[in-house]
Amino acid sequence: MHFPQQTDPPPLEEDSQGVIRVKGTRIPLERVIDAFRAGDTPEQIAQDYDTLSIQQVYAVVNFYLQRREEVDAYLGAAVEDAAALREDIEKQFDPVGIRARLFHRNA
Repeated sequence: MHFPQQTDPPPLEEDSQGVIRVKGTRIPLERVIDAFRAGDTPEQIAQDYDTLSIQQVYAVVNFYLQRREEVDAYLGAAVEDAAALREDIEKQFDPVGIRARLFHRNA
């Protein structure tokens, strides 16, 4: 028996900010992969994100398993970028005492 090779591209696309999302949704790649790494099944992930089909989730997980090093590098860079952005924001807007400042402003 001979099975044809499946060559469908993964259902992923990069947005204008460089974030990789599941095609046709606003769900970023890292949400699906983080849930998978946490032990969620593809069925649970599809149930948690009702805009994702089970086929999309399986395709994204399959993509991750086949290209784990590349995806892990992308996810690591995204975490570093988020940390740098948070640091920049906290330099501009001191988060210490924010609750008290907001409370007194509204009082």
